[in-house]
Amino acid sequence: MIEAINFVLLLLAVAMAVPVLFLAVQLGAALLPASTPAQLSSAPCPRVAVVVPAHNEEAIIARTVDSIVAQLPPNGRLLVVADNCTDGTAQIASRAGAEVTLRRDANRVGKGYALDQGVRILSADPPQVAIFVDADCEVGQGSLEILARHCATTGRPAQAQYSMLPPPSASSADKISQLAWMIKTLVRPLGSARLGLPCQLMGSGMALPFEIVCQLNLATGHLAEDQKLGAELALIGKLPHFCPQARVVSQLPQGESGKRQQRTRWEHGHLAIIGEFFLPLIRHAISRRSLRLLAFALDLCVPPLSLLVLLLALTEAVTLFWFAAIGLVCPLIVSSAELGCLAVSIGAAWWRFGQGAVSLRELAAVPAYCLLKIPSFVRFFVNRQIDWIRTER
Repeated sequence: MIEAINFVLLLLAVAMAVPVLFLAVQLGAALLPASTPAQLSSAPCPRVAVVVPAHNEEAIIARTVDSIVAQLPPNGRLLVVADNCTDGTAQIASRAGAEVTLRRDANRVGKGYALDQGVRILSADPPQVAIFVDADCEVGQGSLEILARHCATTGRPAQAQYSMLPPPSASSADKISQLAWMIKTLVRPLGSARLGLPCQLMGSGMALPFEIVCQLNLATGHLAEDQKLGAELALIGKLPHFCPQARVVSQLPQGESGKRQQRTRWEHGHLAIIGEFFLPLIRHAISRRSLRLLAFALDLCVPPLSLLVLLLALTEAVTLFWFAAIGLVCPLIVSSAELGCLAVSIGAAWWRFGQGAVSLRELAAVPAYCLLKIPSFVRFFVNRQIDWIRTER
């Protein structure tokens, strides 16, 4: 019995090493000197269409449309999908210069359904590149052309840097959440890009060749439709790549209800995607002997940082107890090394990229922040969220 427990603990500790080491490689590579950006084609910008799904966004849709219209190429198109709106989103978007289509279907709720309607409308006069931007995002100047050219040149999806600003009067938890988002959407994909590896899609600032978009089933209410889309593209050999020169910016919600809704959707959706796609991606990577596809699968398997910290802390506590009771030291050494590796990696990422967002004193609140996330992760296993719910702004 003791030997069986020893084996299980050692296996658990070794299994935890996979996401920790891959994360450490990504974060370490992001610290390397920046390489010279690839030269884009001097040919005219490909014909681009921007699709903005919007549900009751009358307070912010004008800013989003303005940021897109100001840089839309002469042959470009902006389509706002007013999805089950009960406010003035459609009228405001139209006045700001966007083409608007209305979608009414109370039984099929979710961002994916809005994207699907937008793509079907564009199919009548197809562009070369489709760019998806969330209704609460402002697009950095020049970002549309950068994304469109990268996408057209490579024939692969391109992902912009997706930044989140803290809400006014941000708490320590808000700033830690911002740091976690920065690591996920800037530091990790930047490290992968410097290693020549693909990245995940992030929901906004995504550019895809239109001929590929038309082959995909976007009509879904999945909580993590962006990661699902990225995984499906990876399986057909169209791995996304990161374009840090392009940028979209949003803001974390201010109200506590909105924060919980957004985090639950991200976390439960991500965990569901890992369960659905990790093994198929690994099988395809092995059968195709593709290192890049394997890297994409390993990137996907890194859980939300707060959950990873909790799992490592739990593994450390269990192996420490077993060492005290039995004297077996190997699992404890492995779990301690993993915990130290994660702490050093995140500390380095904070030092290089996050000092302006989170002070050292606020960083000390990370353990309490992770502990407060336990109920959300427990709910994933006993009563997970499966319905797409719009975040309260």
